[in-house]
Amino acid sequence: MIARMATDPIPQFPDGFLWGVSTSAHQIEGAADQREPSVWDAFTAEPGRVKDGSTAAVACDHYHRYPQDVALLRELGVDAYRFSVSWPRVRSGDLDFYDRLVDELCAAGVRPVPTLFHWDLPLALEEAGGWLQRDTASRFAEYAAVVAERLGDRVKKWITLNEPAEHTLLGHALGTHAPGKRLVFDALPVAHHQLLAHGLAVRALRAAGATDIGIANSHGPTWPASGEAADVEAADFYDLLLNRLFADPLLLGEYPSGLGELMPGDVEADLKVIAEPLDWYGINFYAPTRVGAPTGEDAEFGGVAIPAELPFSVQEIEGVPVTDFGWPVVPEALTELLVGFGQRYGDRLPPVVITENGCSYPGLDDQQRIDYLDGHIRALHRAVESGIDVRGYFVWSLLDNFEWAEGFARRFGLVHVDFATQERTPKASYRWLRDALRGQR
Repeated sequence: MIARMATDPIPQFPDGFLWGVSTSAHQIEGAADQREPSVWDAFTAEPGRVKDGSTAAVACDHYHRYPQDVALLRELGVDAYRFSVSWPRVRSGDLDFYDRLVDELCAAGVRPVPTLFHWDLPLALEEAGGWLQRDTASRFAEYAAVVAERLGDRVKKWITLNEPAEHTLLGHALGTHAPGKRLVFDALPVAHHQLLAHGLAVRALRAAGATDIGIANSHGPTWPASGEAADVEAADFYDLLLNRLFADPLLLGEYPSGLGELMPGDVEADLKVIAEPLDWYGINFYAPTRVGAPTGEDAEFGGVAIPAELPFSVQEIEGVPVTDFGWPVVPEALTELLVGFGQRYGDRLPPVVITENGCSYPGLDDQQRIDYLDGHIRALHRAVESGIDVRGYFVWSLLDNFEWAEGFARRFGLVHVDFATQERTPKASYRWLRDALRGQR
């Protein structure tokens, strides 16, 4: 594998293909004392919530060190940088930081691609009911309008939400992420209100003149543990919750059968908002999931606690390597996912952008990350060859960062960060990607 990659360049992608890297505000910015608190500040303050007891109060100190990080982007040679705007920071009146960041990116020849919500809900809104309340969707649209008014002269490509599925499941159903609610299926209104917030934000962005809008939804193939009816049924249900619940309303204007009746409000009217046309559809991809019938016991998989009462179990995919997070490495599953999406949604699927793809491994000489990225980029190219209209690929992540409930224990970055000194050191994977992108030019 190493010899092949040393001599065999990644396949050539179409002209205009967008290459980028991604980060999120709460995971890298720091400067927590210069903004309102978010649900994650409250969550990490509770003992036992984060495995290493850390917080993102400083994180990568990107708020103060962004010129250095933009210089790393310029040297890497990416076309675009996907970052998120901190809603709590904007509520504190600090849009100046994003003005400075966007100006720095433009000066470096790197396209800014902001995500408006990457899980850091302002704590004041959570205390008023958070995503369980319909009003939060309206507040989000107002916030989107404010950001677009300020940055829209330089920002052309926008992302509304990041991974509403995970924010619903981990933050509100299972309680392993902020805000730490354990509502199980009573968390479904959270999914609906996030999707409604997306649709309202699309309208707000359009009103501000935006013409290049997408969302970043996480998706992956679901594989039944066996051909037994109970395993197939459990896998179908998992796929419904993690894939179709968040794609069907956006792309088809309807919920999968039986789920619409469980949602709050005038669902039919809301779906017209949710299904506002998108210019592209973002997919965050990490791994497939093998799912079987429930075992009747609590379990943990990939850092996520799976309670016994769920009607499925997540099982190991045997015979494949795993990241140090325990996630299976199966590049061909990305091809399968994209081809499957094309078959499921047909001409309702807009052009696709891979808005996140990456892995956690330790060390500066991170050959495993190189292998992972090489394999997934090749799998992506096979999807393009199969006729899927893919317009871009963003690596997660530029920097080692605060990895949510894992704290600083997991390292997804192309650039190593010493969190004690804030020294940045490009890894072998950074240099590999830099050279690969030069080959694309």
